[in-house]
Amino acid sequence: MKNKLARLRSAKKIRSKIALGEKHRLTVYKTTMHTYAQLCSPKGAVIASASTLEKDIVNNKFHTGNIETAKIIGKVIAERAGEKNITEVAFDRSGYNYHGRVKALAESARENGLKF
Repeated sequence: MKNKLARLRSAKKIRSKIALGEKHRLTVYKTTMHTYAQLCSPKGAVIASASTLEKDIVNNKFHTGNIETAKIIGKVIAERAGEKNITEVAFDRSGYNYHGRVKALAESARENGLKF
């Protein structure tokens, strides 16, 4: 519980700094089994999303909480952002360390056309 509160406090600081920039926000959330990514407008509306729960994205439903699937989610969210003509976003890591799945998702999104 203590770690979750620290992560949420960090996420609050990150989001307050992002809100000053008036950019679209790429938000990442992860659980032990799944990885989620949302593209939000500056006002907070969800524009696009991708997660390991989508059957057309990830075929193997037993191993979805790993770096390989995070790379797939990063690629898909970048493609969906490109369809909406969004190329520049602010990366909201939701208080997670920039390591592992979060880093893999971010690098994959960058490789596929998003700038942050």
